[in-house]
Amino acid sequence: MAISEVAVKEAPEQPKRQPIVNDFSVEIATVNGSGSQSANMVLLRSIFQMGVPVSGKNLFPSNIAGLPTWFTIRVNKDGYIARKKEIDFLVAMNSETAQEDVMSLAPGAAVLYDAPLNLSRLRSDLTFYSAPFDKLTAAVCPEAKLRKLVKNMIYVGVAADLLGIDMAQVEKAVRKQFARKVKAADLNMGAVKAGFDYAASSLQKSDPFRVKPMNKTAGKIIIDGNAAAALGAIFAGVTVVPWYPITPSSSLVETLIDYMKQYRIGPDGKATYAIVQAEDELTAIGMVLGAGWAGARAMTSTSGPGISLMGEFAGLGYYAEIPGVIFDIQRVGPSTGLPTRTMQGDILSTAVLSHGDTKHILLLPCSVEECFTMAGEAFDLAEKFQTPVFVMSDLDLGMNNWMSDAFPYPEKPMARGKVLSKEDLDRLGGFARYQDVDGDGIGYRTLPGTDHPRASYFTRGSGHNAKAQYSERPEDYQGNMDRLAKKFETARSFVPQPELAGEGRAKVGILAYGTTHWAIVESRDQLRQENQLETDYLRLRAYPFPKAVAEFIERHERVYVVEQNRDAQMFDLLRLDLTPAHISKMRSVRHYNGIPIDARSVSDEIISQEGR
Repeated sequence: MAISEVAVKEAPEQPKRQPIVNDFSVEIATVNGSGSQSANMVLLRSIFQMGVPVSGKNLFPSNIAGLPTWFTIRVNKDGYIARKKEIDFLVAMNSETAQEDVMSLAPGAAVLYDAPLNLSRLRSDLTFYSAPFDKLTAAVCPEAKLRKLVKNMIYVGVAADLLGIDMAQVEKAVRKQFARKVKAADLNMGAVKAGFDYAASSLQKSDPFRVKPMNKTAGKIIIDGNAAAALGAIFAGVTVVPWYPITPSSSLVETLIDYMKQYRIGPDGKATYAIVQAEDELTAIGMVLGAGWAGARAMTSTSGPGISLMGEFAGLGYYAEIPGVIFDIQRVGPSTGLPTRTMQGDILSTAVLSHGDTKHILLLPCSVEECFTMAGEAFDLAEKFQTPVFVMSDLDLGMNNWMSDAFPYPEKPMARGKVLSKEDLDRLGGFARYQDVDGDGIGYRTLPGTDHPRASYFTRGSGHNAKAQYSERPEDYQGNMDRLAKKFETARSFVPQPELAGEGRAKVGILAYGTTHWAIVESRDQLRQENQLETDYLRLRAYPFPKAVAEFIERHERVYVVEQNRDAQMFDLLRLDLTPAHISKMRSVRHYNGIPIDARSVSDEIISQEGR
């Protein structure tokens, strides 16, 4: 029996449905380590190059190879880029998960599968397409050892035909993916064409999902948050980067290394930076604080387990008042947890990281653009307030593919804060390191090597007075802690301010932060269109919370705090900051299964709590 006859029998003609154009999700189910990432990126970029908004999310295991992995592409003409709860078009290449993947689909979805899996027997309410991937691969790839990798490009070609993806754009994406390997590009393009030709001649299109050219991606880029943060750190003037590898933060420093080698080598051929792999996370933050004390702009990148180890040094940075920047790419905990799943689970612990009374500035980026811009803001705030500043990203933002406008070129000069020069000291005669001169809680500092007899002071994590002298006097300790609290209050006006969406007249408000933002944008439209529920929305961008947060809650009858953790950590942090009148209006919406939050889940929960 011919291959084409098998395909026709397994994909019977179904009743025609109205086309669904540029509004669906594609999930590719493969095996970790099979090389599918390149194929998935080609699909994503091809659609993006057709002018259609997309986002890509990779769900992968924490082992090296062999376990299931899924890559989801959201195609949406309206620009929604949060994860879509439903899968519309499944590419089933993994025999281990294929049946479960198919059974989880809603009626009307389409399935492209490897012919030996025989998935069409499972259901009658889906559209099935089968393809003999091994046979097609063998025809275009003589080397058997490469076939596992090339096989993925066959499904790119089949999907391109079925979904209407422009083959010229596919080839452009392939050439970009293998830009430095012409032979590899040619081989993979041959596989794409083989898949496309097979689909065109042997498969009858009977699902409604289609891609058509638009013009909504002009001037935009695709980048992950870790790469964006690395770029932002370079523009912010970072020179010292101690780090210890940990998923999902490692790619931030790895990308930074590549950029530094390209842009931070002096005319003499010597590096103008220091990137050091420390023995652990505790050592890394210690080195950050040492470099910050010396006047360098220093940072590290880590995730939840590393944050836990950094507690003691974080307290030193807070109490001795030393600048430094820590990027926390949050993942699922506690303990090892799920290292390759996303969560907003470090918010509460990081805000008060260390023993004793400690409060840290947190920045809360929601986009790759904010990963870039908030890197610069973090360094400026760290030096202005002479304290560690934490940038709270997450795995979804850090490691996944996001569409964005091109980043703005930083125009503002670096803000180094209250640093006294030799000339300043000549004029003043001297200074007291921990004295509140200006009423903002921020003292003045000098940098090591300042050529003045009164520039020196002791930097200590033990009790000290305004002159940095050792002291255990109760009044000195209390006065110092009160000043630190005042400094934290001052920060409310200088951290990134929250962003308001809505006219401010709705009875119901929504508070969210970080990557939850994209689900909220879509959920608000769902609530309005499906349930006639108008909402206002305030996106938190930093802690300490500016006054606008309390004012937002005051204006609404009910406020839903939406976040991605089990214990409502942001809700609790807000409760510590607000009055009982504010707290009584607040309700919690939580998502904590490790998968990026979706709009439908948010909408359903709010409607449920509204009693509708």
